[in-house]
Amino acid sequence: MIKKFGVFLLLVIACMRAHADDFDFSEFAITDGADFEFSQDPVALNEESDIAPVESFDIAGIMLGMSFDDIKNLFFGNDGLYAPRHHNSIIYAIHKDWKYNLDYECRQQGIVIPKDLEQCVNTLAKNRGLLYASELHLVRNLTGETIDVYFTSNATDNKVWRVVYNNDVDVLEGGSEKFENQRQKKILYFWQSVLQKYGAPNSDADKWISSGNAYDPMMTAYYGSLELLYNGLRASDEAKNVKQARENFQVKPYAF
Repeated sequence: MIKKFGVFLLLVIACMRAHADDFDFSEFAITDGADFEFSQDPVALNEESDIAPVESFDIAGIMLGMSFDDIKNLFFGNDGLYAPRHHNSIIYAIHKDWKYNLDYECRQQGIVIPKDLEQCVNTLAKNRGLLYASELHLVRNLTGETIDVYFTSNATDNKVWRVVYNNDVDVLEGGSEKFENQRQKKILYFWQSVLQKYGAPNSDADKWISSGNAYDPMMTAYYGSLELLYNGLRASDEAKNVKQARENFQVKPYAF
């Protein structure tokens, strides 16, 4: 479980390999679009704090609202600090409502064998622009740092709505005093670097918010982790997919 900085802060403050025309389904993981869950606690500004420009915050150059193509250009084919992980660096998805639609269409064609049905659904999704890059996973081999980037569907232009950065500063290598001492120093260094880049949190002790609305861009710091989040973009994407899938369900031409 990820742990927030909390009291510690108070003390301190004192790729794309495939193209649309030659997509090989066997080379990539394809999943259902994740269910939308909004459980963000209410947010509020601390006293005498101003809103933070979270929409301009970046993690290794990645900002909320950037397109998948923008991110691909940053990290594929370039010798940067981060590179796509070796296995399933890109995860593709089909929104669940659309997948149900396509499953129905394929079965109406008499396709029922699971493997053939999956191939039919994936092919229809690709041809209709419903298959999209939903996750990108990056790693910095020198330090073991990782960045996980999450994208909306093509209904909202395949944009970044969540970025999660992780490092090993909270890892305790053993039970002796020296390991805890080293851990505390790593945490202190990490948090000082966070403050230097983003400034002090303006909501509680570990959160940067762009408004008092939890759907707007925000960032939260944890022990060894940062999370950029734009729930409003994710919610808009979910609503558009549900509405459009409902309107485009190809029901039989009933007559009565």
